[in-house]
Amino acid sequence: MAVRDPLLPGDVEITERRLIMSIVEVTRHVFDAAAASIFLMDGDTGELIFTAVSGKGEGHLPGTRFPKGTGIAGWVAASGQPMIADDVAEVAQFARYAAESTGYVPRSIMAAPLIRYEECIGVLEVLDRSDALRGELTDVDLLSMLATQAACGLELLLRLRRTHAAAAESRADDMRTLLERIAARVLSGNAPANPAALKLLIAADELLA
Repeated sequence: MAVRDPLLPGDVEITERRLIMSIVEVTRHVFDAAAASIFLMDGDTGELIFTAVSGKGEGHLPGTRFPKGTGIAGWVAASGQPMIADDVAEVAQFARYAAESTGYVPRSIMAAPLIRYEECIGVLEVLDRSDALRGELTDVDLLSMLATQAACGLELLLRLRRTHAAAAESRADDMRTLLERIAARVLSGNAPANPAALKLLIAADELLA
């Protein structure tokens, strides 16, 4: 009996969504917070994209984009440093207009960068955490650990995605070589080419284009 590849190409994105969703759910539970979210950065524009949300805004915020550098999350992404704002009204980096656009304005925000190869790829953010004691680690240390786990998981999935893409390209190259050999045989000689064979070759070439 054949063993199924646990992460086929179509599964990688599903697994990525499950991973980051589990991270924000665990984070919100650990800090007994109103909400936790992960922003991922658009590599082309630098925009921050709400990729996963647990708690306030989870029904409508995923997919929402903010310009590069917006708010506390933008500052954390740019600096690569975590930040705690126990009173956002006293923090210059807080963007009230951005918070209001989400439908929830927090009193406090805590955020940590997702670092991959010394480059920030996103931000893990917590809104209105509780004041309960959480062991020996400080809140920012605990959040940074969770952010590190998220970044490591995303890196592994990115490598899998690249592996699948390389394998798919290799298969496409093999198919093109095969088509070229078939075409050479079909078109060789003085006999007229079979119209059905030509039609099949054209269709296959379009699929691989």
